[in-house]
Amino acid sequence: MRTSIVWFKTDLRLYDNETLIKAIAQSDEIIPVYCFDAAEFVITEFGFQKTGSFRAQFLLESLIDLDKNLRAIGSGLLILKGNPEVEIPKIVQEYKATKVFSKKEVSYEENQTEIKVREELFKLKCELKTFSTSTLYHAEDLSFSIKDIPDVFSNFRKKTEKDAIIRVSFDEPTELKSPEIKPINLPTLQELGIDFITIDSRAVLKFKGGETEAIKRLNHYFFESKCISQYKETRNGLVGADYSSKFSVWLGLGCISPRFIHNELKKYEEEFGANESTYWLVFELLWRDYFRFMMKKYNVKFFQQAGIQNKGIPVNQHNTQQLQKWINGETGVDFVDANMIELKLSGFMSNRGRQNVASYFCNDLKLDWRYGAAYFEQQLIDYDVCSNWGNWAYLAGVGNDPRGNRYFNIEKQATDYDKDKKYRNLWLKS
Repeated sequence: MRTSIVWFKTDLRLYDNETLIKAIAQSDEIIPVYCFDAAEFVITEFGFQKTGSFRAQFLLESLIDLDKNLRAIGSGLLILKGNPEVEIPKIVQEYKATKVFSKKEVSYEENQTEIKVREELFKLKCELKTFSTSTLYHAEDLSFSIKDIPDVFSNFRKKTEKDAIIRVSFDEPTELKSPEIKPINLPTLQELGIDFITIDSRAVLKFKGGETEAIKRLNHYFFESKCISQYKETRNGLVGADYSSKFSVWLGLGCISPRFIHNELKKYEEEFGANESTYWLVFELLWRDYFRFMMKKYNVKFFQQAGIQNKGIPVNQHNTQQLQKWINGETGVDFVDANMIELKLSGFMSNRGRQNVASYFCNDLKLDWRYGAAYFEQQLIDYDVCSNWGNWAYLAGVGNDPRGNRYFNIEKQATDYDKDKKYRNLWLKS
């Protein structure tokens, strides 16, 4: 009997999951697993938790939903805890598996883990097969190799839109043959070394993890409210659930795929018409692709202070007090403070807010941008390694920005986007 392991990571879904579909095609029996990697629950060199309370809660909810959906088709989710290079081989030996299927990684730490797992499986004569499941455009369909991808987004976008196609997404499997899998046994937040923090009632949305919730949100934003048709006009909003899609929250853990979103968007456009707003969502998904391909191209450079440009930038000596005031929303700049309080209390911040607080951090405080990126990594429910570090490097002037120094006039931004102070009044009240 051909037995395979499907190792879920940040692809916690059944729809459009090539890893799962390929495993089903090549196996008689499948054991789906998720490993709580000890390395994801440490304090980083910048003094922040790698995974904070909001994202950890969202992860646990997403795993409960994945287990439920797997059980509906005859399987379930086996939870492992520890280092994947130790725990995955143990399961391979226990079930006499000959293949492990998983998502292909591109960023440095995740890549290192993948290499270690591959080496340990090789000793067991077990093959690790990986698939790219995170992007709208598949890397193999681009008209250039990863090393030749343009460093300027607009060049990448124009060429990709002209020359590449978006693959059709995979359907959800209807049956999965597995041995009996015991009821899901998740660690508590306490066991992960994380305190429970309640999301503030002022949060833009009551985010809940899982593919079921992701599809529910998509149906609301597209077909029920038709908010997608005004997306370009509203996307710089700050208050409320529907000024933007909020899909990033579910995309971060792969509860939904960019291709599935694109497929549903095409159905929407056929029924209700395409416009600049419906295109703009694809444009934003392309940015996400771009940072992932850039991470593949430059790898560890995205985590270094000089960035991919290898550029020295003037940075003040590390100032713990300034950093803490920025985190707590106590800088005295009300627009920055409101955004930082929202992030601290809800695990989310608008795209407009992110650009402003990052610009303030890098250009006004002149602190080491990596501390800002590391704090976002801890706090954001929608944290995505490539987008987070890519965007921070961009704002710091050491990433993909062709203009170099992207300075935001915070007062002007506040006037333009929060003229009536509705947002600031919401988050600055005690």
